[in-house]
Amino acid sequence: MENTNLNWYPGHMTKAKRMMQEEIKLVDLVIELVDARIPLSSRNPDIDELGKNKSRIILLNKADLADEEGNRSWTAYFKKQGVYVLEMNARTGSGTKAIHGLVQSACREKIARDKKRGIQNRPVRAMVVGIPNVGKSTFINSFAGKACTKTGNKPGVTKGKQWIRLNKSLELLDTPGILWPKFSEREVGLRLAYIGSMNDDILAIEELALDFIRHIAGRYHHVFAERYGIQYPQTLSEEKAAVRILEEIAESRKCYIKGGEPDYGKAASLLIEDFRSGRLGRITLEFPPKV
Repeated sequence: MENTNLNWYPGHMTKAKRMMQEEIKLVDLVIELVDARIPLSSRNPDIDELGKNKSRIILLNKADLADEEGNRSWTAYFKKQGVYVLEMNARTGSGTKAIHGLVQSACREKIARDKKRGIQNRPVRAMVVGIPNVGKSTFINSFAGKACTKTGNKPGVTKGKQWIRLNKSLELLDTPGILWPKFSEREVGLRLAYIGSMNDDILAIEELALDFIRHIAGRYHHVFAERYGIQYPQTLSEEKAAVRILEEIAESRKCYIKGGEPDYGKAASLLIEDFRSGRLGRITLEFPPKV
């Protein structure tokens, strides 16, 4: 993975950022989706600056794939920063019922100001943001459901942007510009690759799997026994242990190439897919920084 270029910021993302800078003036609230397994690595660093004067909600999506202790620690971490936070699973809809109440809490000052000015029932306007593959589209579709109605272009909104009225108290800005994080740390790029936010075609899957094994070996070495019947070789160095694990996964799943040699590529793909789908169990890849 040393030679793999994981640090990129395509031109269309710069355009999307400019678009968002215009649109954010029109909203009361920014709802940011992150992957609960890597809440910091799956955040766009531009969002804090762009949304600094707005109410904020962070949705820990795919919380069912992250371990419960990790979810609790990230919830506490974001709450300490004054951000409203909620664990959810956009695919199943778990947690979405609590969002309306959270929106009312996050925007209570704005709602109180409206009331004082005699403005009744003006809906909260929210922009939904998130990097690729954190489940933003799934969330919008499941949260909005079939009951939503498009309310047409609002003045000042970039042509083609639509507002979705969920009910009389909340409107979502549909299809905001998707922003990709510009990351400088190799570890951030790797974590994004593990969850599938990078294009697998540009990655060396065997190297990625070996990195992944080393990454989880300390906290989650038991998953290899539970999923594949393989004991983690504690006496070996991290590098040798990772190779041994991949070799034994190939053997346990009958992944062979011509001549009966282990097919490391196939075993690597199987391991990464087992992680992404949750078949390895609930795994959190990063924990809040110790303050």
